[in-house]
Amino acid sequence: MDVRAQMERIYGELPLDEIPWNLEAPPRVLVDLVESGRVAPCQTVDLGCGAGNYAVWLALQGFEVTGIDLSAAAIARARELARSRNARCRFEVVDLLEPTHALDGGFDFAYDWLVLHHVFPADRPRYVANVHRMVRPDGLYLSVCFSEDDRAIAGEGKYRQPELGTLLYLSSEQEIRDLFEPSFDVEELATVEIAGKRAPHVAVRALMRKRA
Repeated sequence: MDVRAQMERIYGELPLDEIPWNLEAPPRVLVDLVESGRVAPCQTVDLGCGAGNYAVWLALQGFEVTGIDLSAAAIARARELARSRNARCRFEVVDLLEPTHALDGGFDFAYDWLVLHHVFPADRPRYVANVHRMVRPDGLYLSVCFSEDDRAIAGEGKYRQPELGTLLYLSSEQEIRDLFEPSFDVEELATVEIAGKRAPHVAVRALMRKRA
């Protein structure tokens, strides 16, 4: 089963509280960027928005948000959440491994939260190229993905398969730097602890700027 089919099954069949990565509260990393003023309200894209929790939160802070996900079931849930919160968001079904020209140059801030570990090494250059085209010159990009040092995900090695059956590829800081530096200036790179539904996780956090 490919990633799209897996996500359609997960978002189409499971209650949201049974999806491990679906947390209603925005992550501290994102909140800190907004509350500090490092990222002010602007045109923003949520890459792999899932059920839309963080896109809706940003919209309620004054951001103009487009949420994209390859799962139509996830996008349906995100649109319903936005309606229920009276949040003005745009949500679209988009595969970030396919051409995304309709979104090129549209955003001052982009972020992917726990998405990159669903993208395997051979596909990552296409992913980065698409994100790079979406972000305006001097725009910021935040990427947070599971670290190879995360012990909360069962198994050993770079590839691991949690209980929902999704195969993940876990990264090191150096891999993330090598992946993004040809296209972005990496301003901050660190291994951090982030909240999880059942236990904290260890993740690689990268904050980057597109070269003007």
